[in-house]
Amino acid sequence: MSVEIIVPNMGESVVEATVAQWLKAVGDAVKAGDDLVELETDKVNQVLQAEADGVLSNIAFNEGDTVTVGAVLGTISGGAATTAPAAPAQPATVASASPSTEATSKGGVTPVAEAMANANAVDLSKVAATGPAGKVGKTDVASVISGGVENTTWSPKKPAAPAKPATPAPVAANASGKPEERVRMSRRRQTIAANLKTAQNTAAMLTTFNEVDMSAVMNLRKRTKDSFVATHGVGLGFMSFFTKAVVGALKQFPAVNAELQGDELVYKRYFDIGIAVGVEDGLVVPVIRDADKLSFAGIESTIKTLADKAKKNALGLGDMTGGSFTITNGGVYGSLMSTPILNYPQVGILGLHSIKERPVVVDGQIVIRPMMYIALSYDHRVIDGGTAVRFLVKVKDLIENPDGLLLEL
Repeated sequence: MSVEIIVPNMGESVVEATVAQWLKAVGDAVKAGDDLVELETDKVNQVLQAEADGVLSNIAFNEGDTVTVGAVLGTISGGAATTAPAAPAQPATVASASPSTEATSKGGVTPVAEAMANANAVDLSKVAATGPAGKVGKTDVASVISGGVENTTWSPKKPAAPAKPATPAPVAANASGKPEERVRMSRRRQTIAANLKTAQNTAAMLTTFNEVDMSAVMNLRKRTKDSFVATHGVGLGFMSFFTKAVVGALKQFPAVNAELQGDELVYKRYFDIGIAVGVEDGLVVPVIRDADKLSFAGIESTIKTLADKAKKNALGLGDMTGGSFTITNGGVYGSLMSTPILNYPQVGILGLHSIKERPVVVDGQIVIRPMMYIALSYDHRVIDGGTAVRFLVKVKDLIENPDGLLLEL
C-alpha cells in the first residue's frame, strides 16, 4: 500500500507554500508520526508527519519549490496507513485514490500514476494495469517502486543526501570586482516586506512621541517579583503593564482600536493585542486574545507561551490573526527611539524603547530617573492628531501612576 504526502490546508488565506527542507531522504524507512518535510508559508512554518509506516519512495518537489494546497509532495510505500490520509483541499485529481474519482490522463494512465512514474523513472509500458477501467493506477506504480512487481527498466534512484540547513550562495564578484552574496529571501521575509510597504503606501502614517518615568513600575516589580513568581509560576515583566495601560487607553480612545474598511470605520469592541516577537528570519506578531479580561499573570503566561512557540517556529495562523492593536519593543535590542510602521490594517502601533537613566526636573529639582521614550504611529485618516497625543499621554499616566493597574495584581 502507498500513502501520499499531501500539502494540507493551512488556513483560508494560505494557498501556497515553499518546501523549506526534507527531513527524510528517498529510500529512508519511516514510522507513522515521523517528521517528513517542513513547509514555509508567508505566516507560519509547518512540519508534516508520516501517516504510515513504510519507505519514502519518491519526492516530487525539491527544497525551494513552490507548492499549492492539495499537491502531492511524495509517497510512502510498503506500509499500511495508521490513519486515513488527510483529504486535499484542492481538486481530487491531485490526490484521490478511489476508482470513482481517480481521473484519467493520456493513454490509459491516471495522472497520479503518471506523475509517480515520471518522478521515479518507471517505464509505464512495463506496468500491469489493474486500476479503474483497466488503466495503470498509482497502486500499480507503487508496487513497482516498492519492489513488489518486477520491472527490468526501473532501478531505484540514489537516495537523496540528508537534509541540511540552507547555505548561502557562494560569494561572487560583481561588475566592479567587489564580493557579493545572493541569498533567496524567505517567504516570510517577502511577506513582511510587502505588508510594510502596503502600510506605507496606504495609510497616512504619522508618529507622536512621549517619555515615561519607569520608576513606579520598576519599584513595584522589585518589591513583588519573588512573590509573583511563587504565586503564578511566571515572571512579572514590563509588557504586561504596557498591555494593561494600552487596553485602558483604547477604552478611552476607541478610534485607535478601529479599522478602515472602504468608507466605513469598524470600531472593535474587543482588545486583541498583538505583541511583536523577533525570530530568525524577521518579525512575527502573535496576539493576546481578550487582553482586557486577563490578569497580569494571564498576560505574562500568554506572552511566554507565544514567545516560546515563535522561537520553535510553532505558531499557528490562529495565534497571529485578528489583532486590533500592536505593541513592539525595540528596547530589547537597545533601540533608544524609533518610528514603528503600522501592522496594517490596524491603525495604531505602540513602540517601546530602552530604559535609560537621565536627568529630569521633578518639583523644581534635577533628579536621575529611569526614562523610556514611547512612540505611537497611527493612521491619520482615522485618528486625529489630538486623539493620538492624548492616547499616548494616557498610556504614560497609567505607567507612571499604576494604582489602577495594581488592583489586579
